[in-house]
Amino acid sequence: MSDIVIVDYGMANLRSVQKAFEKVGQASIISSDAQRIAEAGKVVLPGVGAFQDAIARLNESGLTPPIVEHVRRGKPFLGICLGMQLIFTRSHEDGLHTGLDLLPGEVVRFEDQPGLKVPHMGWNQLHFRKPAPLFRDLPEGASVYFVHSYYPVPKDAAVIAAESDYPTPFAAAIWHENILATQFHPEKSQKVGLTMLKNFAAL
Repeated sequence: MSDIVIVDYGMANLRSVQKAFEKVGQASIISSDAQRIAEAGKVVLPGVGAFQDAIARLNESGLTPPIVEHVRRGKPFLGICLGMQLIFTRSHEDGLHTGLDLLPGEVVRFEDQPGLKVPHMGWNQLHFRKPAPLFRDLPEGASVYFVHSYYPVPKDAAVIAAESDYPTPFAAAIWHENILATQFHPEKSQKVGLTMLKNFAAL
């Protein structure tokens, strides 16, 4: 059984994440099986789309308990894009929706500003706030690929591992104990992103 399980709840390009792991020589499986997720050494929660739909699918499919249990047992967890937002207390996307509440915080939308396009799409530089294991061998200012309209605001700013600017700083990556999460897409961030996935696999 693979050590890395990518959670399939029907809301992400799972194969692109799996292929990125393959590129760094790491096997992973895509699974919607609660037992398999519970037994995983490492869990990856990707996501694209609306927060409300995502949390509903996780709850309805019975995948919320094994994900939460995995994190509480101290095993490595990686959230990607919407998967990062889902770990927080709640989101303000299309109303108010409760998340997995693994970390206290709110998910909010970029404010409308003249000349600022939402969603935020494209390459942006990272400014490291602390040496998360995901960032090993990466230089300050490394560029990664974003596609999002919302971002988390953690209650405790100490969990922010990296920020990016659009146009003001926002949380681009999170690190707290065994929880790692990125608002950007490592699987679309070429060499920089592949380095991060390799680092996660090595945990």
